[in-house]
Amino acid sequence: MRDTPEVVITGIGIVSSIGIGQEAFWKSLLAGSSGVKTIEAFDASSLPVRFGAHIPDFDPKLYIRPRKSLKVMSREIQMGFAAADMAMIDASLATGTVDPDRFGVVFGSDMIYADLEDLEGTYRRCITAGHFDFSCWAEAAAEELQPLWLLKHLPNMTASHIAIAQDARGPNNSIVLGDVSSLLAISEATSVIQRGWADVMLVGGSGCRLHPNALVARGDGLLSHRSHDFQKASRPFDRDRDGLVNGEGAGVFVLESLAHAKRRGGRIHARILGTASRCESRHNGTPLSGRSLVGVIQAILRNTSLTPNDIGHINAHGASSIEVDRVEAAAIAATLGDIPVTAPKSFFGHLGAGSGVTELAVSILGIEHGVVPYTLNYDHPDPLCPVNVVHNVPLRGRPPVAISLNLASTGQAAAVMIAAAE
Repeated sequence: MRDTPEVVITGIGIVSSIGIGQEAFWKSLLAGSSGVKTIEAFDASSLPVRFGAHIPDFDPKLYIRPRKSLKVMSREIQMGFAAADMAMIDASLATGTVDPDRFGVVFGSDMIYADLEDLEGTYRRCITAGHFDFSCWAEAAAEELQPLWLLKHLPNMTASHIAIAQDARGPNNSIVLGDVSSLLAISEATSVIQRGWADVMLVGGSGCRLHPNALVARGDGLLSHRSHDFQKASRPFDRDRDGLVNGEGAGVFVLESLAHAKRRGGRIHARILGTASRCESRHNGTPLSGRSLVGVIQAILRNTSLTPNDIGHINAHGASSIEVDRVEAAAIAATLGDIPVTAPKSFFGHLGAGSGVTELAVSILGIEHGVVPYTLNYDHPDPLCPVNVVHNVPLRGRPPVAISLNLASTGQAAAVMIAAAE
């Protein structure tokens, strides 16, 4: 029987509110720089929450090729495409240096909301005597909407554009499962390599929870309203948190079999030791119990034959949600005890499907530098969140092994365990 190939991470690409590219990203983490700002990309004056972790300096024209593709790319697709390019450069993988039939893409995505300017003409055509006339919509849409409009909003298009640009003709997949999407994408891409179907995979996630339509559709019920001090609004596990902070961004990794990386002399950022996923059922809106989080932590320890003492830190979902943080903290404490915990959403907010990879990059860079990065805005421990949150300064001297967790509102939990390169 063939041995299961070891899978390693050889490239990292990041588009975030605290830095575009891993160097700027890491400097901001060390400096404790928050990416939360007042929203300036559009007029947010009518919204109850007018701040978030947006990226004012992201220029897609610097990354997208061919340039005409911008017409069929939403912001999520643009950020994912850019992060993939950065990951390939970081991995020193030039186009044409990988067998295209053994080079694939798996990407995590959210629902991609339509831009207001694309729908405005159609909507106005349907206004009759001050009221919206649904019977006019079909004809108006056929005449007003740009024919390729839908391509901007299909969640599989990020993986498609990346595959075309990088000539990756191998396995291609998209995972759309909310906050756990990109950790599940890592799990799938790892499995593809272990099954022997590919040598190299681009894997990532992208999300924009700051789109005006997304903000209106989701509402502000779960958001922090700390408008007087918004850079301290995202405060996972802190006693005074009042809700999450929306953000935008993307992260992409290059995954390779260890044998392939060694043959080409590639630099290894980290090893993937294992992945796991679990789900708890939620009938009629029942609260999260945390069973899926307990199960996923137990599963990944069992799959890797490691114990809690072997783990250096947990990279928590840490959404800064009043209830979900308590559920997650209880699950971590029950399974791993007093293990150090870091929560990167405190820096760059909630990225939806972009969260998992971007957050895991924090742990990878931390392990490379011999530290556990700290959590911003953790000032007052919550007695109902019994976890050992790393705060104020990075933590040194921990084993170079980390587990990253994400949890979806549907009850799905995902985990990825990584370790330092040997």
